[in-house]
Amino acid sequence: MNHKVTMKDIADRLNISSVTVSKALGDKDGVSDSLKAKIKQVAEEMGYRYNTAAKSMKDGLSYNIGVMIPERFTGTNHSFYFRMYKYIAKILEQGGYYGIMTTLGEEEESTLTLPRLYYEQKIDGLIILGQIGKPYIEAMQEMQLPKIFLDFYDEHVDMDAVVTDNFYGAYELTNLLIRGGHRDIAYVGTLYSTSSIQDRFLGYYKSLLEHRIPLQSQWILDDRDEDGTYIDIQLPDPMPSAFVCNCDQVAHNLINKLQDLGYTVPHDYSVTGFDNDIYATLTRPPLTTVEVDVERMAKLAVQSILKKVSNPYYTFGRALVPGRVVERESVIPLHTAP
Repeated sequence: MNHKVTMKDIADRLNISSVTVSKALGDKDGVSDSLKAKIKQVAEEMGYRYNTAAKSMKDGLSYNIGVMIPERFTGTNHSFYFRMYKYIAKILEQGGYYGIMTTLGEEEESTLTLPRLYYEQKIDGLIILGQIGKPYIEAMQEMQLPKIFLDFYDEHVDMDAVVTDNFYGAYELTNLLIRGGHRDIAYVGTLYSTSSIQDRFLGYYKSLLEHRIPLQSQWILDDRDEDGTYIDIQLPDPMPSAFVCNCDQVAHNLINKLQDLGYTVPHDYSVTGFDNDIYATLTRPPLTTVEVDVERMAKLAVQSILKKVSNPYYTFGRALVPGRVVERESVIPLHTAP
């Protein structure tokens, strides 16, 4: 039977008193900041579990943070959001909190039904992970609860958000293609679907502008319908030499379609993705993409929501987390193609 770690165990490890450990873990006065940090580090290493129920009764907090994900992003094909939630839950637990994931169904979103976690007062704050519709965003404005957007934003709503630098990532991907001699470059992503798709398109467009390459409307290709469901990508005529896809899964779908039609990637067409998720390495050939710093985004989101819990007036606007281009075999310079 596993031994339950106590404050005395931590005190014995550090050769200090249990009172000192109690003060440090409760963030009370009488212990230096450096010793508090050391005690908390050792507590985490030993697997100490905070008594959140007792703390809740004392200060009126649940020590739970809700993470709401639209149901359309929770299928087996959406590994990105589960990776993000995994990091959020881990970082919350390190701070004595627990993450509670809840999904937003299509019916709840269309009827503007707010989360039960909110009505039942089971959470101290809410992280909304993944794009939701504008009517629902407006309904959420009425919630008297700290909340932030994660991985999307809405410029018409005064709500803080943590996002990856979609614009610059797509800009650098397009620059990479142009440096390789590509000038006929398509963008794959339904523009009115999400803020991420729009920002990535704008990064692609800026690169074209800087290189004086005209934007071709027939090379802006839809990848999903109004409900966010992926659709069969309609290839243009004439074809470009390269495609900038708004995410790795779409790039994976496109490459499969091209290969089914008898084309070879990258020798016939170069293809890029975005996210560096599981599809980036499952795809054959592996994808040139932008790696999103999921862990850093999760950490910043957790830090921000906890600051809002302790200070309802705290705000930070929109925080951009940079990514990095990862070059793999789905792109080659145009002049090397047969």
